[in-house]
Amino acid sequence: MTTDPRTVVVRYVEAVRDGDADAIYESFAEDATWHYPGDLPISKVWRGRDAIVGDFLGGMGPLLVPGTMKIELTGTIAEGDRVVAEWTSKAQTVYGGTYDNRCIGVYTVHDGRITSVVEYADTRHVAAALFPGHADPGVAV
Repeated sequence: MTTDPRTVVVRYVEAVRDGDADAIYESFAEDATWHYPGDLPISKVWRGRDAIVGDFLGGMGPLLVPGTMKIELTGTIAEGDRVVAEWTSKAQTVYGGTYDNRCIGVYTVHDGRITSVVEYADTRHVAAALFPGHADPGVAV
């Protein structure tokens, strides 16, 4: 197993793209964190590999039509143990719409495992596509 941070992150994103659950799980340190900013139902700091993989990432599956998710890694920048990755995610939602987002994650890697992630995405689009009943307090209705 390689410990090069960029390679670790690329392998992780490719595992998500390919649906390789074992590789996804093994990509994270046991005490990893994933911060998803905003005010969505998924917005918080997810703590621990099991919560990240099982609850956060796994919790997105029921919102998407099986077999429609397409992920493309569009670029990475690495410096030391930090890697910035940009990717696109596209899928059909169970609500009849389309999820089509461009995301950036700032990953920290130690000893060949992801120890932290801060993800940035268009949270307004996430709310509209994946959480249609979620009120956006920043938008007057």
